[in-house]
Amino acid sequence: MFRLAAILYVLIASTLAGIGVVAVVSMSMMDARSIVTAAVVGAIIALPVTWLVARRISVVTSR
Repeated sequence: MFRLAAILYVLIASTLAGIGVVAVVSMSMMDARSIVTAAVVGAIIALPVTWLVARRISVVTSR
């Protein structure tokens, strides 16, 4: 499951970080600190999301 989670993390983290950056930029917060913070928060939030998705996929495929 670790290999699956690692692959999923790359996809999920970049998606959530991108969503955070777009949200910050759309609020006209163009400073580097806000953009980097949004990207880091997205990457951190991706950890439990990745674990949930990987667990769900591994449960479904093991049936």
